[in-house]
Amino acid sequence: MPIHQPRLAEIVVSQLRERIVSGELEPNSELPRQEVLMKEFGVGKPAMREALRVLEIEGLITIRRGNQGGATVHAPQQRNAAHAIGVVLQSWNVSASDLRDAINAIEPVCVALCAAREDRHETVLPILEAAHARIVEAVDDEYLFTEASREFHELIVKHCGNSTLVVIAGSLETLWSGQELAWSQDATAHGRHPDSEMRTSGIQAHARLLELIAAGDVQGAQEQSTKHLASSLLHVLDPKADRAITSVSSRG
Repeated sequence: MPIHQPRLAEIVVSQLRERIVSGELEPNSELPRQEVLMKEFGVGKPAMREALRVLEIEGLITIRRGNQGGATVHAPQQRNAAHAIGVVLQSWNVSASDLRDAINAIEPVCVALCAAREDRHETVLPILEAAHARIVEAVDDEYLFTEASREFHELIVKHCGNSTLVVIAGSLETLWSGQELAWSQDATAHGRHPDSEMRTSGIQAHARLLELIAAGDVQGAQEQSTKHLASSLLHVLDPKADRAITSVSSRG
């Protein structure tokens, strides 16, 4: 029974993906030319083109077309995972409030892990304190304030010390940041952004969170995170904002 072209493409994708993920094909290196790969895998041009198209969608290569054509290899990125998750959630018509509830459940766990890290004073706090300083500097700029605040939350997840949560929770944070920044741009343009008093309250909540993480107060930090998220995420869920989420680009 002959193997059809789509199946051939899947085999090529699987093997090339493994080479990229394992590091055999290094980031920023050039993928062998199509003719070389076709000969190696024993496939025709349609199957090879389909395989390369899939790898490009996954963010593992960038294809250059024309006389100087070829393909550049990229290491797997968290943003690729966020894009894939976003596409699935978008296809399910998942709402912003559904995504919010997931972050409300997961991010406090990441905060607790940050507080529990024995090396938090070297690996967590300097990064979060610098991010907090950027929030304070941006307090009078509504959009930049939102952008800096989202960075702070993303960094909490990124430095929690659990690789699985970094990818999964980090992907949700990336998706939420996209929704919130889009909201912030619209709210700023139409005068619907939270006032300076609310922004100052958010700064104080972040400062308290930093204190609890520094003290290694795992339970206190988790409870503070839960309380802060419950209030800070609500303002984006007005009737206009609580609609189906959209995915993010797989390449930044």
